[in-house]
Amino acid sequence: MMRILQQGPANGSKISSVKDLVRLSFNRWRHQGKVIAIRREDQSVWERRAPFGPAHVQKLVKQGVKVIVQPSNRRAYPMQAYLSSGAVIQEDISEASVIFGVKQVPVESLIPGKTYCFFSHTIKAQESNMPLLDAVLEKKIRLIDYERIVNENGSRQVAFGKYAGIAGMVNILHGIGLRLLALGHHTPFMHIGPAHNYRNSSMARQAIRDCGYEIALGMMPRSIGPLTFVFTGSGNVSQGAQEVFQELPIEYVPPETLRKVAEHGSQNKLYGCEVSRSDHLERREGGGFDHQEYEQYPERYISTFNKTIAPYASVIINGIYWAVGSPKLISIPDAKTLLRPANTPWLPTSKGSPSLPHRMLAICDISADPGGSIEFMNECTTIDTPFCLYDADRNKDTKSFKGPGVLVCSIDNMPTQLPRESTDLFGELLQPYVHDIIRSDAKKPLEEENFANPIYSAIIASNGKLTENYEYIQDLRENNAMKSRHKVEGSQEYHKRILVLGAGMVSAPLVEWLHREKGLSITVASQVKDEADRLAQKYPGVESQYINVTESTAHLQELCGKADVVISLLPYSLHGIIARYCVEEKTHMVTASYLNDEIKELHEEAKRNGVTIMNEVGLDPGIDHLLALECIHDVQEHGGVIESFVSFCGGLPAPEHSDNALRYKFSWSPRGVLLNTLSAAKYLNKGQIVEISGGGDLMSNPKSLEFLPGFALEGFPNRDSTKYSELYGLGRDIHTLVRGTIRYKGFSECIQPMQLLGLIDPEPHPMLHPGGPEVTWRQLVTNLLGLADSSIFYENLKQKLVDRVGNADGIESLGLLDDTPVVKLNTPLDTLSHYLSKKLQFETSERDLVILRHEIGVRWNDGRREERGINFVAYGQPNGHSAMAMTVGTPAAIAAKMILDGEIQERGVILPFTPDIYRPMLSRLRQVGLTATETSRWLN
Repeated sequence: MMRILQQGPANGSKISSVKDLVRLSFNRWRHQGKVIAIRREDQSVWERRAPFGPAHVQKLVKQGVKVIVQPSNRRAYPMQAYLSSGAVIQEDISEASVIFGVKQVPVESLIPGKTYCFFSHTIKAQESNMPLLDAVLEKKIRLIDYERIVNENGSRQVAFGKYAGIAGMVNILHGIGLRLLALGHHTPFMHIGPAHNYRNSSMARQAIRDCGYEIALGMMPRSIGPLTFVFTGSGNVSQGAQEVFQELPIEYVPPETLRKVAEHGSQNKLYGCEVSRSDHLERREGGGFDHQEYEQYPERYISTFNKTIAPYASVIINGIYWAVGSPKLISIPDAKTLLRPANTPWLPTSKGSPSLPHRMLAICDISADPGGSIEFMNECTTIDTPFCLYDADRNKDTKSFKGPGVLVCSIDNMPTQLPRESTDLFGELLQPYVHDIIRSDAKKPLEEENFANPIYSAIIASNGKLTENYEYIQDLRENNAMKSRHKVEGSQEYHKRILVLGAGMVSAPLVEWLHREKGLSITVASQVKDEADRLAQKYPGVESQYINVTESTAHLQELCGKADVVISLLPYSLHGIIARYCVEEKTHMVTASYLNDEIKELHEEAKRNGVTIMNEVGLDPGIDHLLALECIHDVQEHGGVIESFVSFCGGLPAPEHSDNALRYKFSWSPRGVLLNTLSAAKYLNKGQIVEISGGGDLMSNPKSLEFLPGFALEGFPNRDSTKYSELYGLGRDIHTLVRGTIRYKGFSECIQPMQLLGLIDPEPHPMLHPGGPEVTWRQLVTNLLGLADSSIFYENLKQKLVDRVGNADGIESLGLLDDTPVVKLNTPLDTLSHYLSKKLQFETSERDLVILRHEIGVRWNDGRREERGINFVAYGQPNGHSAMAMTVGTPAAIAAKMILDGEIQERGVILPFTPDIYRPMLSRLRQVGLTATETSRWLN
């Protein structure tokens, strides 16, 4: 023993006492014959890290472990360094019982019956890594995931977090310099490069200190205002990022001071704010925050980050771990509000210098969890393409730093940009657990092994099955599959499912718009099977089904249950039963019709079931709302008040095709057009409520409309206009409020005689019973006049008609005095609707148009008054889609897709009245050519 003490061991380690000798001998005996391997990293060309550095390998070799290192010239440490540490360099690593890596292993490289240690990214059932997990199970591999090596408090013990934070902070400072330059501002940040440009973090810190020196000297442009950096969490990631941040001239402030700093802070320093859970999480019911309760029941909490912190943050450094079911920091709807161009006092500008479009400049999502706490970040960026611009309309630009939006950096392997330091840190953190891991024999049953708890709890799979702690992954996979409706049947893929009920006049452009979108499966169901079949034949992949909604309720419920969203284009009277089934089946629903009381009553139940029922997203109602609210909110945000709101909308034949007494042709339900002429109306005129009773009074006094002088137009009020004072948030200053319908002049003059005669009566008439004797239109009109003899001389009949209704020209010209057989449908209204739908239908070569007009009276703070005009005019396409179909179907399709994509997350019965809904809808309508023109004139 004395000789050994004097000479030392063959591998060169120092032995200073008998105790050291005993320890060394014990470890050699304990690990004698153990073989481990360090595999090469092939998940990314940038991956230069290793689980152990040469110094760690040397320790293991001294302890009697054979370490095989798979050759790689990409590692930060050269092969010679590992060779000098006692490792064996060879390609074949099958001798090893335990194989260590960093990132995911390609399925084809997995060796059966081995123990593997790496970050598998499978514990949330991440879809992209499920083939890897399946291969692990099939090959009976024991998988130990570093991410799940935790202490008794659940804190991760083996991670690259600190250097992820350091690299992420360097990257985002580099990106801020480029982004601000693209916006017209040279800043000291331009001297900072990406993290991998530096030999180590010390060199990066020196560049950042140089940047900070210039900031302290006042070299930041005044035009960008104070810059605030928000750090989420206080763990290793956040601390690493803050270590770098502290190289700059900074001042830390609490969250409640952020707004004041954003408004009045200094330009000669940066402001930091560390945000903990208690700063933005609170109970849904009653408020407050309890850490233990949150850990157990995160669904009980909501985040206020988007309202109390994000609006005042220039840069967000996100380093928190997000678990499924936890509140999100920034949702997709939040982003729409935060990223829209702002007019705020804390975004100053100087003459000749551009101001920032909004306060939020950049987000560094170091957690790199797609769809997680930063919901709109649904895919990671890369070291090759580290940044993307994300705007309020969900557009992403990875090629430019110029344009709208926030700069996002979400690289999922940031520590590899500082590979040596990351490797050294990781190896040190892994050392306390190595001896437990290398005892693993994957061919033994797990219950025969005796792992300490940190390692046992990190074993995801063993012996061909998930371990008890991770059996939930299978349930999560099944739930995810159910939620996304994603299946593979042979070679055909099915994604999110849309059920379109109705295949009538407005369905084709809706189906066409959705058909262009990826990842959708569309089914069209209709009582007129031929119409549904035509759509299915025109758009490959669209399915058609027959359904009678009123008779086949079980079939209807089944179809609703299979869909992710139902779009109902059926008559509004049927929406109630459809909505009921959608709520029961937890399926979203979209209609283009007015919200009715039957659907409104489902609001609370829909909220509880996580269902959105979106109404009034057609033309009128629909596009009229979107354009009105865009203008109203703009005025209000700039300090003005709305004094008057007058709106008219209607679908018409193009002027060259208005060649009939009604000056009208039918591009949607004829019954609805005729029935509306009998409606009551209520509106506000110069402070006075005006009410028009139903039954036909509406047609007695149409208003001449002059806003498009080239058209001869008239209008009449539509239903109850006064309720829009509250719905639109117009306030107490509104004195005139009218919503009405547009027709060509002559329409009301033609409709009134029909009303007086009883041709638009919605009540059953004995002559029109489908089982009764045949009848002609002349016989029906004679009967309605109270005449017994239908063979009355034609001129006498016409005179009798004039005596009764005042003007017979319209009725005569429409053929209603002819001996044409009547298709009897019980009521005069339904019978006439059917007749006119054939008589006044559009020919394939004809086109229609829609006209929408808003006149908005504004009073500004200085007493000036302005009248804003909005004109929306769209023509149909001869031999193509009608204008009515495009303007009803397209916004309904857009709304459905927004719900599916998570852009609309409000649950319950809703209307498109909030900016996060109407702004992107208008943007997408403009992209397909459905645009409005605006005018303005000062009244004093």
